[in-house]
Amino acid sequence: MTHQSAPELSFGGGLPDLRDQVILVTGGTGSFGRAMTQRLLSDFQPRKVIVFSRDEQKHFQMQQDMPDPRLRFFVGDVRDRQRLMRAFEGVDVVLHAAAMKHVPLAEYNPLEAIRTNIDGAVNVIDAALERNVKRVVALSTDKAVNPVNLYGATKLCMEKLFIAANSYRGSHATSFAVVRYGNVVGSKGSVVPLFAKQRLEGRLTLTDPQMTRFWITMRQAVDLVVLALTVGTGGEVFVPKIPAADLASLAQAMGPGCEHKVLGVRPGEKIHEALITADEAPQVLDCGRYFVIEPSFPWWGGVQLPGHHVAADFTYTSANAPDRLPVVELRKTLVELGFLPDDVGNSAPGVA
Repeated sequence: MTHQSAPELSFGGGLPDLRDQVILVTGGTGSFGRAMTQRLLSDFQPRKVIVFSRDEQKHFQMQQDMPDPRLRFFVGDVRDRQRLMRAFEGVDVVLHAAAMKHVPLAEYNPLEAIRTNIDGAVNVIDAALERNVKRVVALSTDKAVNPVNLYGATKLCMEKLFIAANSYRGSHATSFAVVRYGNVVGSKGSVVPLFAKQRLEGRLTLTDPQMTRFWITMRQAVDLVVLALTVGTGGEVFVPKIPAADLASLAQAMGPGCEHKVLGVRPGEKIHEALITADEAPQVLDCGRYFVIEPSFPWWGGVQLPGHHVAADFTYTSANAPDRLPVVELRKTLVELGFLPDDVGNSAPGVA
């Protein structure tokens, strides 16, 4: 199908009222955390934004880059429940982005991934309930769907924990929701920065040219979280409708004329990723520009969102995604995001 520019995500009739709210972002010094913090400060009127992260050097750099009096920098680890308890005091909204996300590293260090991605999620939930946080939104990934690697398995557990937290919040008003999306273009650890570096040498390394992945811009990822804060009531998994691309097209877009070296699929990787499976289809609501996966718990009463339930055999994968990015559109997007020079389509390999 011919690609059309990805539309802005629908906000369901408005934006969340975050005026004078205290918002905490776990993993706040990461790619998403920085982008989300900038969006909160520029488009909303929070009383305070707390950046929670264990990397002190990134805290220091972020302080230099964003000298805003509404920012607070809290060094801590989601593995440390007591530290989270202290950090969550007086917080209204928590955005949980902290994670160990590199697939090969998680395979080699499984206990570390479990302690951060699963135990850390439990700690965030417990601290949010104890401190009476109003809303919590957690970030997930397409790798949590039918996971074949440890990273995906830990994120699946994280999803289940956050959705189930709505069942035992008791008298607390805290609501928990999840957003699930694909690869963020150019985020740390993604293939785009690697290709940008390799194209200067004239050779790109590919795992498998036929491999497909969902692609989402950082702006769209932030928009999805804003959407969850706007229309979510607790228990939902929000999935955006985003384009997909194969690795061969991405390589051609980033390094026209470059030599390709195929390395083979790494342990724990899939050829194609999924955002929704047929097993989830009975709970999936098509809301136009995004999907909502409703929880299957008896307490779920549903929300009044504009949409309809999908077919019983519905799936949403990077192989069958209706919106496929051709080379020219990939190149245009990468130029707009600053990962390629304007003349990349006309320049020889190794020339920036």
